[in-house]
Amino acid sequence: MTTSLPGRTAPPPPTPTPARRLGARARTAVTAVAVVLLAGSAAGYALYAGHRPGGRQGAADASFTLDGPALYFRDTATGRVAHQPLPRAEDGAGRTTGGPACDRFHAAGGTALCLRAEPGVLPKTYAVVLDQKLREVRRTIVPGVPTRARVSASGQMLAWTVFATGDSYSATGFSTRTAVLDLRTGYLVKSLEEIPLTIDGVRHHSPDVNYWGVSFARDDSRFYATVSTKGRTYLVEGNMDDWSAKALRENVECPSLSPDNTRVAFKKKVSDDPAAPWRLYVLDLRTMKETPLAETRGVDDQAAWTDDGTVAYALPGGDGRASDVWSVPADGTGAPRMLVAGGSSPVAVTGAGAP
Repeated sequence: MTTSLPGRTAPPPPTPTPARRLGARARTAVTAVAVVLLAGSAAGYALYAGHRPGGRQGAADASFTLDGPALYFRDTATGRVAHQPLPRAEDGAGRTTGGPACDRFHAAGGTALCLRAEPGVLPKTYAVVLDQKLREVRRTIVPGVPTRARVSASGQMLAWTVFATGDSYSATGFSTRTAVLDLRTGYLVKSLEEIPLTIDGVRHHSPDVNYWGVSFARDDSRFYATVSTKGRTYLVEGNMDDWSAKALRENVECPSLSPDNTRVAFKKKVSDDPAAPWRLYVLDLRTMKETPLAETRGVDDQAAWTDDGTVAYALPGGDGRASDVWSVPADGTGAPRMLVAGGSSPVAVTGAGAP
């Protein structure tokens, strides 16, 4: 049954063409293989989850809310969300802990999205929606391992991506599943794979289409994301209102739209070295000019804009830390600087109820 949204035409039910039936059979085969692979790794995954710092109590302390200006992030030492002041959020000065336990986190417009991994024979993810006081208002359970989370500037549109199989974007044969939730209507798009996709002006049909890394525009309809198909990755511009997506440019992953909606920060594949295949770039959406940023280390993250001139991102940390948060100017000048030792999932919150 298809649910219609007010002021929006619901996507029509798929036609069971031979190509779609073949795609379904291919997905069934891939799922069967995934069950075997993930079941074999379940014991190790459960052991990892059981030894996470700080336990999995989940809920934020009563005094910990969304308020700024502050840089919010996942604290590696506790596994919980923390924050520290902006604009000079560095060296751990003023760090406040006590947020929810999350594996991925993002917030804007008085809404937060917390992705929490749970082990099992097959791993699953809780996509938890939180209000400005970081109280749970909705929870969705999806199979897979959490990897990307985004909230629109208004706080009304949310997107998350999980790995259905595999555990890295650099792995071959990985599969993702990206969902979009509209809080205005409560409508959940369980998978963006069904959105009609156009590449080079031609409607694209393929069973290997994967989406990840959604970033919403201010109008809450337009969005940017990565799509992978037939061994290539593309930046796509999508529209939730007319239910369409078109490829704009090849070799763009994990786009992050700037606050002024004019540029996209992204990771670009520049090497076949599996240890550092990507580098951070910024794309001007009007001119389609790319600018390499001063960060030359390999970044496997969806960058977050702390303002219109700066992006933040996570890198593997020193001294045994899982990751640190760094920032770099968005115009290619300057040099990287560390914002948080022992952190990930950075997001700038400029004020109560504001992105």
